[in-house]
Amino acid sequence: MLSKVYGSAVFGVEATTIVVEVNVDKGIGYHLVGLPDNAIKESNYRIAAALQNNGYKIPGKKITINMAPADMRKEGSAYDLTLALGILTASNQIKSENIDKYIIMGELSLDGSLQPIKGALPIAIKAKEEGFKGFILPKENAREAAIVSDLEVYGIDNIKEVTAFFDSESPLEQTIIDTREEFYKSLDFPEFDFSDVKGQESIKRCMEIAAAGGHNIILIGPPGAGKTMLAKRLPSILPPMTLHEALETTKIHSVVGKIKNMGLMNQRPFRSPHHTISDVALVGGGAYPQPGEISLSHNGVLFLDELPEFKRGVLEVMRQPLEDREVTISRARFTVTYPSSFMLVASMNPSPSGYFNDPDAPVTSSPAEIQRYLSKVSGPLLDRIDIHIEVTPVPFEKLSEDRKGEGSVEIRKRVTSARELQTLRFDGLEHVHYNAQMNTKHIRQYCKLDDASKSLLKNAMERLNLSARAYDRILKVARTIADLDNSQEIDGNHIGEAIQYRSLDREGWLG
Repeated sequence: MLSKVYGSAVFGVEATTIVVEVNVDKGIGYHLVGLPDNAIKESNYRIAAALQNNGYKIPGKKITINMAPADMRKEGSAYDLTLALGILTASNQIKSENIDKYIIMGELSLDGSLQPIKGALPIAIKAKEEGFKGFILPKENAREAAIVSDLEVYGIDNIKEVTAFFDSESPLEQTIIDTREEFYKSLDFPEFDFSDVKGQESIKRCMEIAAAGGHNIILIGPPGAGKTMLAKRLPSILPPMTLHEALETTKIHSVVGKIKNMGLMNQRPFRSPHHTISDVALVGGGAYPQPGEISLSHNGVLFLDELPEFKRGVLEVMRQPLEDREVTISRARFTVTYPSSFMLVASMNPSPSGYFNDPDAPVTSSPAEIQRYLSKVSGPLLDRIDIHIEVTPVPFEKLSEDRKGEGSVEIRKRVTSARELQTLRFDGLEHVHYNAQMNTKHIRQYCKLDDASKSLLKNAMERLNLSARAYDRILKVARTIADLDNSQEIDGNHIGEAIQYRSLDREGWLG
């Protein structure tokens, strides 16, 4: 007898429905076709033990299983439950009337219990699109799949629950989530708050500007000045995610199996990879492509601590995703694209010893060593960073103050107001939502200067020897500062403040 059961495969952040056809016929043998990988080929041992331990058996006949489309590579152990139910229905051990109305996925343990799978959210979205009635999967993944409305999601612990459900012996409990309630859970109590930061008012202002315009930022200062502390608090002042952004972000994290029992992500991601990371781990890829750190920080913050310590090649592969806000990984048979619209926050010491520019510390590095250290970060990468700011250590008087600084919630209100202005401004543009995404054409249109401001910018560029690449960056940052002031026009004060945030562009910065 022939039976059909439906599963799903995830490529990139999209799912494709897989039809598992099982035919039980005269003869002896077990044949699994349709480009399965080793994990799927080994599934017959797990399935045989799981069925036997739950009162069923693998029929002693010729079993042929085809995973269609047969020319698409299938991978992972998530098809165990799909294959097991196909065998049970094809051998008439359970009823098969409604089985074709459900997508069924799950990895089996030898006792028949289920292990979590990856990519439950993209699979649920595809199941709804293709008109399936429901999705049966391990209980640990049920909350993320239940984000999708108009799809019955059943989280189960054991294969026995599914067989009883199809035999109409006992119903399954549907997992229901109110997506909007899940999304609007309180965001007013961030784990890392700007009120913890003593002093550093100018750096906090810089962070506010970066958050308001989505600008990439680099912090330069000696060890212990507070660079990492400030960077960790940046997500707490970013505007809350929209429902669309939350779904997009949850989808990427679902693909790598990081969502278990969480449901919808309502906090912006903050990723901080170690400097020994490889280029594949940062950008994504591998034999079976997976999202890298830049995609996991989509709609959030990617923090690269000690930037010059990263391998040069690793930093260079980031240049194109920073510009295009997506990363495409090509293989001979297929191509996947992952979104990667993130804010880059980098930190570095100004010299190998870390204490260059600190008047109270001895200079232990020669100018040549300092130059070599700084040159590890390439000009094209610095091109893509809008704000450069020097961080100085906090004096004892400030550290010992009892007074708390301004909290993240108040700063976030100002940032959100500035972002709302930008959303209105770029309403008709498809790929531009905030100031950092503007290209040269948009800068000419939205960053017009009066004569006094033009004159100020001209003088600054000549006197400070600012490079030509700094010109557009200064205008973008000035536009954001004007938005924070709720001003339609960019004036001299906005330009003056933006010029301060280009430390590394000044020729002779070492001098």
